[in-house]
Amino acid sequence: MALVNCPECSNQVSDTALDCPSCGTSLNKLKRSFMGNIFKWLFILFNILMVIASFKACGGVSEVYTSSQNEYEQAGAAIGSTIGMGLILTLWVFVDIILGLFVLFTRPKR
Repeated sequence: MALVNCPECSNQVSDTALDCPSCGTSLNKLKRSFMGNIFKWLFILFNILMVIASFKACGGVSEVYTSSQNEYEQAGAAIGSTIGMGLILTLWVFVDIILGLFVLFTRPKR
């Protein structure tokens, strides 16, 4: 445990300290582990993917709805699209909760 000088107040501080006890300046930044970074980026990429999938699904539904021949096909398209979007949103929520918990549990700690 070597002592180093604080860059702000020049007091002697341990080299393992995260903050200066005198002035509160941050000395060492906390870093995520390798697995923590993987889970964080999986969380971000999954959310981007789900936003893109939702917009594509809505575009496909409007295409099917406008090309339908009668009101029965339109009703079927509306019901099917509602069920499909419900499944997409359910998948999004469940996977987001799981990935979010992994991101939370692998966050940098003091």
